[in-house]
Amino acid sequence: MKKDVAAGLIMCDGLILIAQRKHGKSLEYKWEFPGGKLEEGETLEECLAREMMEEMGLKVFVRDAFVTSSYDYDFGTIVLHSFWATCKSKDIPLVLEHEQYKWVNPRDLPKYDFAPADKPIIEAILGLFPNLPEY
Repeated sequence: MKKDVAAGLIMCDGLILIAQRKHGKSLEYKWEFPGGKLEEGETLEECLAREMMEEMGLKVFVRDAFVTSSYDYDFGTIVLHSFWATCKSKDIPLVLEHEQYKWVNPRDLPKYDFAPADKPIIEAILGLFPNLPEY
C-alpha cells in the first residue's frame, strides 16, 4: 500500500526542525522531518500546514516543493514529498506525535539516525551548500 506524506523542511533563524518518532510507533526513535499523511481532498501543502498545527501547534508557511523520496517499508511504501517552509517562532507549544524535537544546523543532519525515506532529502539538502535557501 502506497501512502503520500508531506514533510516540512521548516527553517527558522538558519536552523531546521527535526522530530524524533515516539516509542511504540513504527520506526520508533528515528528522526524525521515533521509532517504527515495526505488526506483525501487536500493538497500536499495543505496537508503539511494541517499536520504541523495538529501535531505541534505550529503555524507554518509552506514555500517551495523540494525533493520527493520513496521507500518500501515492511508496512507499506511511503512517498515522502518535502517542502521548504518557515515559521515565525521556534517555540513549539505541542509535542503530540514525537518524543522530542530539535532545531539543528542543516550541516548537522547526518549526526541523527533518520528514517530511511528522509535520507535522500538530507543528501539533497547537504548538496545545496553553500546555496541553502535563506528563510
